[in-house]
Amino acid sequence: MDAQPSGGVLSFFQDIPDPRAANVRFQVADIIAMAIMAVVSGADDWAMVAEYVQSKAKWLNTFMDLPNGATPSCHTFRRFFERLNPEAFEACFLKWMQEVVKVSGGKLLAVDGKTLRRSFRHGWDKSGMAHMVSVFAQANRQVLSQIQCDGKGQEISAILKILALVDIQGAVVSIDAMGCQKTIAETIVESKGDYVLAVKENQPSLYEALQREFNAMVLDGFKGILHDEHHSEEEGHSRHEIRRTYVTNDLSWLPMRKQWDGLGSVAMVETIREVLGTEKREVQTFRRYYISSLTDCNAAKMSDCIRGHWGVENNLHWQLDVSFQEDQSRLRKGYGAQNMSRLRRMALNLIKRNKITRGKARNGGIKTRRGRAGWDNDFLLEILTGTPVA
Repeated sequence: MDAQPSGGVLSFFQDIPDPRAANVRFQVADIIAMAIMAVVSGADDWAMVAEYVQSKAKWLNTFMDLPNGATPSCHTFRRFFERLNPEAFEACFLKWMQEVVKVSGGKLLAVDGKTLRRSFRHGWDKSGMAHMVSVFAQANRQVLSQIQCDGKGQEISAILKILALVDIQGAVVSIDAMGCQKTIAETIVESKGDYVLAVKENQPSLYEALQREFNAMVLDGFKGILHDEHHSEEEGHSRHEIRRTYVTNDLSWLPMRKQWDGLGSVAMVETIREVLGTEKREVQTFRRYYISSLTDCNAAKMSDCIRGHWGVENNLHWQLDVSFQEDQSRLRKGYGAQNMSRLRRMALNLIKRNKITRGKARNGGIKTRRGRAGWDNDFLLEILTGTPVA
């Protein structure tokens, strides 16, 4: 075997602190390595992880220290990841991603949250569900970092914390309305990045001012207002959409413009959607509003940033739910839910990063490639190391 798993992502997890007692049979690095390989290969819970490892014991024993060829049980994996410090785990993950993805030159970083919907203890009390906040590099379509917040209403502190972990200098950070906060805008500007923040009713004064003034400017044809427009049109999924993006950096009309650090422009996106194939012609119109530190008044660029942020749903959340069954996971004890969530994102990053053609695996979907990794050890090694196996 010319390639070893330790030559790729797994090398970044060699020195992670052991949460267990001294009398242990399996090394920390080996347990993490086995879990990552199992999740890449299709395992979605600790029972499947243990089953995968047991079925691959002979192969794993060629490069791991497995006492008498034994493998960890389902309970061993569960207890280990329930106790593993998620901050230490995240630090290793972040170190790996900083080597893989270089963020610069106005690249878009989408910050978004996702609830692990079945991570509650009792059906009548779902307040304990784990909620993860992730930074997603749109150009690479990979997760740079993620942390758990205390609940769906507590994202602001989690966003501030995750922005401190990731180097955002030179990048454009997009956040939904949950992150439209003065402290977050200030943090991004101080880190020498730019922001595009969605504005909704959680900022009532700002939202009402943008809604009122943009509606008036559109009706008046932006008379006397320096602005830029970008129009796009597309048809698919039984609907026809027209999108118009308006941007202006003339903010003299905005009363609270000095309250937002670095504010350089505001934008409105108007979407006109027609549902096709129905007897009754149904047309819907939506208007969304944004503030930004970008000052170039470029509507096409603003449209790319806004649409790029929407892409996190398809390129991250949807794939985690469909290909990794994340919303069906019942893990909830200790740190188990968030550490398994991190393993899934590692696996997703590795599979997306893989550029090596082996049959139809490269052209298949995430689920297909996970299956191929479980059947073909050489393909799994290519995913883990990023290099072909001779």
